[in-house]
Order: sequence, then structure tokens, then C-alpha cells
Amino acid sequence: MPYKIHIVLTDNGVQFTSRAGQDTWRVHIFERVCQAHSIEHRLTKVNHPWTNGQVERMNRTIKEATVKLYHYVSVDQLRSHVHDFLMAYNFAKRLKALQGKTPYEYICHIYIDKPRLFTQNPFHHIVGLNT
Repeated sequence: MPYKIHIVLTDNGVQFTSRAGQDTWRVHIFERVCQAHSIEHRLTKVNHPWTNGQVERMNRTIKEATVKLYHYVSVDQLRSHVHDFLMAYNFAKRLKALQGKTPYEYICHIYIDKPRLFTQNPFHHIVGLNT
């Protein structure tokens, strides 16, 4: 990420947090990584997926463009198609919510206005040859 992450909102999945009654004395590795980078980890309410609506909507968008339309022979084929879709989405799809900019253009616009929020110059994160 070219910018500093301050807060991460996740669901209560085992990928992000320990379940009640399971090694609650140990801090989950995701929590440790967040702590090491001074990132606040917030959890959504259990059984309330709409509190993480942006992620749920993006997951739906990815599914609709990939696994709901195509059959994949291998996981690598799926991985490649998801990568291609995300590259097109981030660098070519203009979004109304971002004032008609692509996600990449929007991040670059924010960088120009507020460079202190960033750890790297996002203009260096472009598709293709870096010459």
C-alpha cells in the first residue's frame, strides 16, 4: 500500500481473530501484525455482514465477473482471471462514486492534495513497464 493504514475492519472469521474458547490467552497472528504496525483492528458485529458492506459488495462484484460466469479448470486459472479483473477494475473502470475517476486516478488525486497520508508515491504503481 502506498499509504498508511490506520484502521482495519474485519468480520469475526478465524483468519482475523481467535474464536471464543480457543486459545484466547494467545493473541491471533493478524492482531499481532496489526499491533506491530500501529493499526487498529475493529471487528464487525457477529451475524451482521452489512456492517462491512463495501467489502461484501466488492466480493459480490468479483464473483459476478468470475466464478458465476466461467468454469475454471484450476485454481491458477481462477487466480489469473481475478488478477486480470482487478487490474482492469483499478486502472480502467471509472466509478461514479469516485467522481468518474478510476480507483488508481482517485488515489493519485488524493496524493496530490494530501501527500502526508502516504508512505510512497502512488504514481510509481503503474501497470506495464516502469521505464
